[in-house]
Amino acid sequence: MAATAKLARQIGALATRGGWYGPHMAAASRAIAERLPLVDLVLEIRDARIPLSSEYEQLRNYPSSSRRIIVMNKMDLANRSQIKEWKRYFEQQNCISYGVNSHNKENIKELLNFLLARVRELKRTNDFNYTAVIMLIGIPNVGKSALANSLHQIGRISAAEKGKLKHAIVSPNPGETKDISSLKIGSHPNVYVLDTPGVLPPKILDPEIYSKLALTGSIRDCLVGEREIAQYFLALLNSSDEYKKWAKLSMNVNDRIFLDLKVEGLSSCELDKKQKRQYPTDHTQYMMSVGLSLRQFLLLMAMCKLERI
Repeated sequence: MAATAKLARQIGALATRGGWYGPHMAAASRAIAERLPLVDLVLEIRDARIPLSSEYEQLRNYPSSSRRIIVMNKMDLANRSQIKEWKRYFEQQNCISYGVNSHNKENIKELLNFLLARVRELKRTNDFNYTAVIMLIGIPNVGKSALANSLHQIGRISAAEKGKLKHAIVSPNPGETKDISSLKIGSHPNVYVLDTPGVLPPKILDPEIYSKLALTGSIRDCLVGEREIAQYFLALLNSSDEYKKWAKLSMNVNDRIFLDLKVEGLSSCELDKKQKRQYPTDHTQYMMSVGLSLRQFLLLMAMCKLERI
């Protein structure tokens, strides 16, 4: 873990340069602050892999209430048992939390029903002609736009509404959403979600938080460097229990391969060359052999516990 901490400090040193907080984030931050008191529900979208580091700083002093829900998105990339522990943690902090995978239709239906029930409970009226507004806020690249699109699609299908679907811009790169857009997700009552631009604080003082944000794509790679991000990720992975399981499995598989190849009558030198060529055991070799990009490879982060309670 010493090597991991050292790499985190090196990456964190780049945080002093800034570069992620431009005029568009300042403008978005002001626009969100102006609308916050006017909405019925606030969904703070966080990355399920780093529920603490992906906190939206503007809401730090926002009172915990039935109007605020912490949504841990990208649940499919996180450790499921950890999600349950994080829910208990937020419950102890008097915060309502929910885990979601924005690309899973059944999961989105459950979330939509949960949100509509919350809206009806808050309004406490038998008149279903009112309009409710839910604001999605969070740091860049936690999946706000993907979640807004999924809620819009499922909501319109459930309400049997016709017409062209709207689409919020979805991108693997942070900072693509520039404006606040509105999408309808329910009828009787009419419920809309506001998709907002991702906003980071002007300064990130904790190098570990900065490193995790860079690793999960909330900060552009060019501000940190792909080499540094890959080194930090591999250091985390190598120190995890999952890596040890992989290594043990790899050793067992390689032993069987060695016996199979030996039966073929190859020399020890030829065995070694063929084994390395066909069965790379190192993670970097694996990336090269199957042509994975760094960002695609990070999907394997489900095997690496970035944040523990």
